[in-house]
Amino acid sequence: MSEFDGHIAVITGAAQGIGYATAEKLKQDGAKIVIWDMDKNLGETAAQKLDCDFLQMDMTDDKIVEKCTSETLGLHGKIDILVCSAGIAGPTMPTWDYPVNEWLKVMNVNVNGVYYCNRHVIKTMREKGYGRIVNIASIAGKEGNPNAAAYSASKAAVIALTKSLGKETADQDIAVNCITPAAAKTRIFDQISQEHIDYMLSKIPRNRFVKVEEIASLIKFLVSKENSFTTAGVFDISGGRATY
Repeated sequence: MSEFDGHIAVITGAAQGIGYATAEKLKQDGAKIVIWDMDKNLGETAAQKLDCDFLQMDMTDDKIVEKCTSETLGLHGKIDILVCSAGIAGPTMPTWDYPVNEWLKVMNVNVNGVYYCNRHVIKTMREKGYGRIVNIASIAGKEGNPNAAAYSASKAAVIALTKSLGKETADQDIAVNCITPAAAKTRIFDQISQEHIDYMLSKIPRNRFVKVEEIASLIKFLVSKENSFTTAGVFDISGGRATY
């Protein structure tokens, strides 16, 4: 038997990038994947490649997240794994020039969206007494990147949310953890300036960006049955950048 045979894994933002790499890796080890993504075309294409289910989801709408949770349970009867990978970068500019509407957009996706997904999926995990959640934060959430206040603040919030939920659910075989990767070359780079990309690279002692496959390997352990003790944790994958 493969490691994840019989496991149902919901992955947000899995139409591309880190989410897709994670979906691919978990499927190779036997998991049944359900992609939740905003982009219908990319989501359907990814689902075809992976031979899995796709549900179009706007994670900024609590009711839609609740509906996707119910639909997933209708399809598979349970959710064993949740990986919250979907997120946006927002513009790169000084805090005093940052448009309020852009700040709210970043917070709505990166914080509220992750909260809604965690909120609804954790209920069914509590009913079953088992579950694994990994929220994708960022090294920016630990250190704060200049000219990226909204993104940094949103990822710091994801870290705190993860710690709170992990402690609240430690009475069962449920693990809620997050990871803090350095930048990976995904389509999120399209949202930020070359100057900011160069800055992020200059801060990484490895002198390269992390590969999505490397991130997926760390996530694979965190959502496995083997990870039965660690919860409310923050796992660094920053190429030596993290100072704590």
